[in-house]
Amino acid sequence: MRKTPTGIALATLLTLGAASLPALAQPQSGLQSGVVFRNTVTGETLDVSQGKEGGRDTPAVKTFLETGQNLYIDDKSCLRNGESLYATSCSGCHGHLAEGKLGPGLNDNYWTYPSNTTDVGLFATIFGGANGMMGPHNENLTPDEMLQTIAWIRHLYTGPKQDAVWLSDEQKNAYTPYKQGEVIPKDAKGQCKPLEE
Repeated sequence: MRKTPTGIALATLLTLGAASLPALAQPQSGLQSGVVFRNTVTGETLDVSQGKEGGRDTPAVKTFLETGQNLYIDDKSCLRNGESLYATSCSGCHGHLAEGKLGPGLNDNYWTYPSNTTDVGLFATIFGGANGMMGPHNENLTPDEMLQTIAWIRHLYTGPKQDAVWLSDEQKNAYTPYKQGEVIPKDAKGQCKPLEE
């Protein structure tokens, strides 16, 4: 049997591919979790152990890294913090009410990146960045602060309840859209301590 360049190349790829399978199955370095976070644009795995120090050992972050569930979604104390974090990190591009400005709107049921319909996808976009001016925010915000920011973004949602996949059925039944001028008390009780000023 005569070996052709294509046959040799195919045999080499098959051999190399089989040899590299165990390497691909090895865990990534860094903080391990049950959820795999991927860059919104490239699909590469994000190492969530990188970035701003702190905010990785809270019960909410541990739950989120294992399950993708954001425990802060309807917690008033976390919404209070998320409002402040959003104002300083996001509103300049996405608008004060997430209506869109230089960056896309975040308060309706249209998502520039469909993965952002889930909190895992939105976290990955905030952590690792996306196209255009949306750079990574993993140096400005801890994972815990990102979850609080996501809770605020979800609180600003004005679209149909049935499209709010980040809410449980119980949360959808109790959901009322944000009304401009709504104020969350500084002493709201919950899982999140007030931000340091």
